Amino acid sequence: MRSLTSDNNSGVHPLILESINKANVNHAYGYGNDEWTREAEKVIRATFKSDCEPLFVFNGTGANIIGLQLLARSYHAILCPETAHIFVDECGSPTKMTGTQIIPIKTEDGKLSPDLIKPYLQGVGDEHRSQPGVISISETTELGTIYTPAEIKEIVNLAHQYGLYVHMDGSRLSNAAASLGVSLRSLTADCGIDVLSFGGTKNGLMMGECVIVFNSNYYESARYIRKQSAQLGSKMRFISCQFTSYLTDDLWLKNAQHANDMAKLLYSKLVDFPQVRFCQKVESNQLFLIMPRPLIDYLHQNYGSFYVDERTNTIRLVTSFDTTIEDVETFIQCVHEFYK
Repeated sequence: MRSLTSDNNSGVHPLILESINKANVNHAYGYGNDEWTREAEKVIRATFKSDCEPLFVFNGTGANIIGLQLLARSYHAILCPETAHIFVDECGSPTKMTGTQIIPIKTEDGKLSPDLIKPYLQGVGDEHRSQPGVISISETTELGTIYTPAEIKEIVNLAHQYGLYVHMDGSRLSNAAASLGVSLRSLTADCGIDVLSFGGTKNGLMMGECVIVFNSNYYESARYIRKQSAQLGSKMRFISCQFTSYLTDDLWLKNAQHANDMAKLLYSKLVDFPQVRFCQKVESNQLFLIMPRPLIDYLHQNYGSFYVDERTNTIRLVTSFDTTIEDVETFIQCVHEFYK
């Protein structure tokens, strides 16, 4: 099966598989006390040019939970876009694990801004109200759009001015950096982000994410939070070794750029079809477009299912590091067949 449903459906890059195989030699100390984890931590610090604290975990939801638990107290409110993964797609686990109230903010493109945030910075000091404590943003956003470094800095500056922290869900951070032609550091550490959930599974890794703590006040407590969150892997070397390969020789960038390029190709072939309308800019590897319902049903029957907003007939297509031109052409051929 070849899919444009999600980059979670893609395979594992051969160099990542090779790194796992190399780590599968002899015995090694568990829980991160191994040479592969130490090397990966070193590579991450060099990549982000920061004396940060990297914590390897099993998955993106776990990474987000750890980051939010670090920054938020139970009486806090976490502000995020209404489309945020932590609000929509994590089954309430951030609320359950942090005890906080998550307040969604309506956006047109999945991106927060100081003007959208300021009305929610109310009730400070009022013991009857949840106190604004954390702003969580996604890069790229859940609508495929991208924050520039300047836009992130504006949000961080506002947050820190009010005593709030900023968490970034970076499950597709690599796609954003590739699209903008900037470094991973320029979208995170240089902007003053406090905690990053750094993703790789959607861009060629087999499994695993990395919580990167930039705020030095939380270096020590982060490891305890990871353990309490059931995200401390005993055979951690098989997660951490992937990040060394991922961040060596720009593999992360090559994978993300290819996925982005395939999205542009798909856009160029879909944009002129009758009654097909794109509702978000195609800036990364996610495409959001409105189609006639009969066409959506036809594609489901002939190509497989994908995300559909039933209210608006908006669908999401996602390209991956291993999407081929043939994959795009096959999908387009299916659309042509509908219009015959």
